[in-house]
Amino acid sequence: MPTALVTGASDGIGTEFCYVLAERGYNLILVARRRKRLEDLKNHLTKDFGITCSAISHDLSKPGAARELFDSVSELDLTVDLLVNNAGLLQNGFFTDIDLATQENMIMVNIINLTALTHLYSKDMAERRSGHILNVASLTGIMPIPNQNVYAATKAFVLSFGRSLHNEMKAQRCNVIITTLCPGFTATKMMDNRGQGAKLAIPVAMMQSPRKVAEAGITGCLAGKDMVIPGIANRIISVVAGLLPNRFLVPALGRFYRANMKSYE
Repeated sequence: MPTALVTGASDGIGTEFCYVLAERGYNLILVARRRKRLEDLKNHLTKDFGITCSAISHDLSKPGAARELFDSVSELDLTVDLLVNNAGLLQNGFFTDIDLATQENMIMVNIINLTALTHLYSKDMAERRSGHILNVASLTGIMPIPNQNVYAATKAFVLSFGRSLHNEMKAQRCNVIITTLCPGFTATKMMDNRGQGAKLAIPVAMMQSPRKVAEAGITGCLAGKDMVIPGIANRIISVVAGLLPNRFLVPALGRFYRANMKSYE
């Protein structure tokens, strides 16, 4: 059976990735900070699908964390056939109001350690001439987002990095697929989490389920796509955003986000 490693596996889209992969017959390496939630998920997946699961409690906001994780997996003598770089941090609010260390952690998780894990595993996969990597970006990576400016910028990096690396791997004929997933608003804790600044009050009708996002990502990755935008509405938004000049788009997005950010009492 093939093995998949999923970061940020303990909730939201990450947990749904695990269920989708388990249903497709993958053994799993679950990675997140919260050990108890990982162990509970591991037990459920093992019982329900009869697969082998390993749970690794690991903080990807630390420098060098990607190499430490890679080495830990290697010590377990496990080969990763599919890597899902799902772990991510988000902050809502005005740039000058958000603590610098918090923003540095966001860059460490969303860019630096994602890039490092992609490098470590793509190199390993290229040597074996087989593998898939799914990097989770965001629809925000297609456009500048006021009051989520650092988050959106990190996702723009993930999108640009992933699409160009997809082309490189294709040119090298090493049979390694790099796919970038760009979900829009998704019904996860990122929509309502005291740890990330203000709450983003978005109507339920505008949000996708994490299950549908995970299914679209895994299906697109295994099909060899370079980018997946789940949902027709999100694909329309991506086209419109690409057509509008930033001098109109950015102020409109700023007004929308500030109108829908609600402070916790």
